[in-house]
Amino acid sequence: MADPKKRFEIIIRKLRNHGHKITPQRMAIASVLAKSEDHPSVETIFDHLKNDFPTMSLATVYRNILLIKSIGEVLELGFPDGSNRYDGNKPHHHPHVICVKCRKIVDPDLTSMDVMAKEVARETKFKILNHRLDFFGICSDCMTEEA
Repeated sequence: MADPKKRFEIIIRKLRNHGHKITPQRMAIASVLAKSEDHPSVETIFDHLKNDFPTMSLATVYRNILLIKSIGEVLELGFPDGSNRYDGNKPHHHPHVICVKCRKIVDPDLTSMDVMAKEVARETKFKILNHRLDFFGICSDCMTEEA
């Protein structure tokens, strides 16, 4: 996991460098993204912040996440059911392991991904712009509950 304080500072600095105002709500959303290890949804972020910002709407959270995504500081994970989750801690492309029962998402630390991307580029003669690799299974917590 990246250092949440450094991730937060990078997000805020990049927003400033792109000419965006740094509002208290934007700072709070960036903080949740930088600290999060569980790849929150917009709704989860909204629920986390609504007590501190009672006038903030779900649309405000969504717009700010899209803004942070547009500057390359959050990775959006889309799912077939139409839901999205966000990774602000590791905004670069990396593999995920997803529990099909509880929807927990884990980031395995695999250094072989760069090698694989280069091999795919060499084999296909494509210029690889980005990639996504997800593994689906049942997490140890859900397996324990089944036993």
